[in-house]
Amino acid sequence: MKAVTAEEMRDIDRKTIEEYGISGPVLMERAGVSVANRIRGLFDRQKVVVVAGGGNNGGDGIVAARELLNHGWHTQVVLFSKEEKLSPDNRSQYRTARQLGVPVEFRTRLTPRDLHGAIVVDALFGTGLSKPVTSAFAEAIAFLNKSEARVVSVDIPSGISSDTAQVMGDAVRADYTVTFGLPKIGHLLHPGAEFTGQLFVEDIGFPDELLSSSLLKVDAVGRKDAASLVPERPTHSYKGDYGHVLVVAGSRGKTGAPSMAARASLRSGAGMVTLGIPETLTEVFLSRVVEEMVLPLPDTGSGIVSERAFDTIIEFLDGKADVLAMGPGITTDRNVINLVEKLVTAVTVPMVLDADALNALSGRKDILKKAKAPIILTPHIGEMARLLRPAGKGAASSPPGRESLSAIAKDRISTACSFAKETGACLVLKGAPTIVAEPEGRSFINTTGNAGMATAGSGDVLTGVIAAFLGQGLSPVDAGVLGVYMHGLAGDMAASGRGMHSLIAGDIMDNMHAAFAAVRDVDGS
Repeated sequence: MKAVTAEEMRDIDRKTIEEYGISGPVLMERAGVSVANRIRGLFDRQKVVVVAGGGNNGGDGIVAARELLNHGWHTQVVLFSKEEKLSPDNRSQYRTARQLGVPVEFRTRLTPRDLHGAIVVDALFGTGLSKPVTSAFAEAIAFLNKSEARVVSVDIPSGISSDTAQVMGDAVRADYTVTFGLPKIGHLLHPGAEFTGQLFVEDIGFPDELLSSSLLKVDAVGRKDAASLVPERPTHSYKGDYGHVLVVAGSRGKTGAPSMAARASLRSGAGMVTLGIPETLTEVFLSRVVEEMVLPLPDTGSGIVSERAFDTIIEFLDGKADVLAMGPGITTDRNVINLVEKLVTAVTVPMVLDADALNALSGRKDILKKAKAPIILTPHIGEMARLLRPAGKGAASSPPGRESLSAIAKDRISTACSFAKETGACLVLKGAPTIVAEPEGRSFINTTGNAGMATAGSGDVLTGVIAAFLGQGLSPVDAGVLGVYMHGLAGDMAASGRGMHSLIAGDIMDNMHAAFAAVRDVDGS
């Protein structure tokens, strides 16, 4: 399913009216009825207070109040506007509601009596908000948030940016949000997702051609999308059909990361996995591996892979391995930095770069532009900030500044898309939620995962999962999209059994089989 900005939704609305002949009042009627029907399904009959603004979002709320009244609910509307300032469609709905007996008051203040025992319908602003909430609106939102009333927001919680999910001064904390046609980006990213509550996307008659248009560049990835990407496994196949992944990772004191990446790759369907590790740590790994193979690499003598490993890796990739995954636990020693830079420009098989392989490229977007093979980068926000540094600014391991982190957090989709377009790499920007961006401008918002996955090793597991899907023949963007979805789904299943506080990276791997079983259910969404 697509996810849209406010401007994209306005364009869909306009084309629906002008090109398909479905009038604005008809769309408003359907929207308001859908809100009322959802409220009737969620709650027993009780008092409902609609807090409405003067625009069309307020009109949707008035329709909901009228519809609930018709079904025997006690309703009232508080209109934060003056009658002469109502939008034309809102004014029409206001007059109809008054004729049918809906109590409507024009005022800009809520009272305890309004909210006592009530369900509140938030219909103040909708998706059109373009400036911070102030004055009486901010006071009303703060008052509402402090109350114990259950809140249903119409289209999007008032005060949340539809485009970036940022709080515009203050915002309603909804228990439920009923939106129309498509989810908005502000519903899915944080902090907007925290204010949205449970999201319902209602069909009010927008033409499917508009809702699925290729002009809409952001997708929210659901279970059906993931199911369509899972590689087939014919009965006559053998291990060579599913790819050989080389994982170059690890250093002294960081031997768990490569093991998790390798095991996760096998759990995700890779036919074979080889661990490329510093040769002085060979005995450590040989005592651990069962299904994986081991490729000792020249090291510095202190358990860190050496720049001299370049030839060994290239030779192994030539005709043996189909994918290179590199970075977990590898350190940012100068040898490693030089090795990563050389491999990125020389390797001819798809690559997944994570952790210190990303840090080795701090401020070196020029290196990525010279790559001969497809690359997937999997940074968290700190690693992303290092990748975005100007050349020569800051060491590979030095922490990014607060300002750069804040800038990325405020517009993660644009950050990811711009970087992917500039470098030609597929970018998996990890976070809540994870964003996948491809160089051609499309991006994908993952819909799985939970806070319990914020634990050591979770990213190493993701590296292995994505590498496995690359090895099974998926394109970089499809491997990234399916990888983050399956990784998050396995994490959700782990959390349901163990709880988020006790979840560890190994639990994610242990639930990959259940995640695959779940996506085979084509009726999922």
